[in-house]
Amino acid sequence: MFHFPGRCLAHYLSKPREGYATGATVDLERLSATLRPGDVLLVEGTSRFSEAIKYLTQSTWSHAALYVGDALLDHPGVGNGPHMLVEADINEGVRAIPLEFYADSHTRISRPVGLGEEEINAVIAYAANRLGYQYDVRNIVDLARYLIQKPPVPGRYRRQLVALGSGDPTRGICSSLIAQAFQSVHYPILPDTETICVDEQQCREVHRIRHHSLFVPRDFDISPYFQIMKASIEQGFDHRRLEWSDETPRPARESAVS
Repeated sequence: MFHFPGRCLAHYLSKPREGYATGATVDLERLSATLRPGDVLLVEGTSRFSEAIKYLTQSTWSHAALYVGDALLDHPGVGNGPHMLVEADINEGVRAIPLEFYADSHTRISRPVGLGEEEINAVIAYAANRLGYQYDVRNIVDLARYLIQKPPVPGRYRRQLVALGSGDPTRGICSSLIAQAFQSVHYPILPDTETICVDEQQCREVHRIRHHSLFVPRDFDISPYFQIMKASIEQGFDHRRLEWSDETPRPARESAVS
């Protein structure tokens, strides 16, 4: 019963908010030169839906996509391109798009550390095999409530509110899809950790996989197992080569008035 109103709501929520825009912090050429297959591209969205995600996660990042490079060149029904992403879109479901789609967005690269080529290929294959899956409509309805009114929800409960969707594994959510892809090769994001001791001398840490519905884009930023890559630095940065204007900066208040 959620399908039709959910789709209408998704169309409304995906529209950009008026008067709100983010700018790219790095040009597309440097971004594409820095990205590697298996990287997670975090995006600061500008839609109404993004606002709800940011509120509940207390984070800049409202969307995540998996960079797959040219791995989909031979995949049926997918447009060719050397720099492709797989993501779960609120309207179109799990899809493949070119990196150029986020050329004007504020982004960040989050890279898993230590994965071998076969493991990266398995992560990409997991996401690619889910192309065409639909976005979780129940999740759309749940999150829409926080655009109407933002209740004072304690921080420790907000992660559970993001996971109020149906839990249907064939209905992707951007961060859930990527979390499942990495969990398929037993790569940690933010696992639950428990210390088990036989006696005072013998203790060991045991990691438990967190349910995929509990992951949000922010987790790939704060995870101790993902490295943040800054394209402007990775592609060579020398502050001595910067050209500065001689214009004297004006105070913020004066700039706002003018």
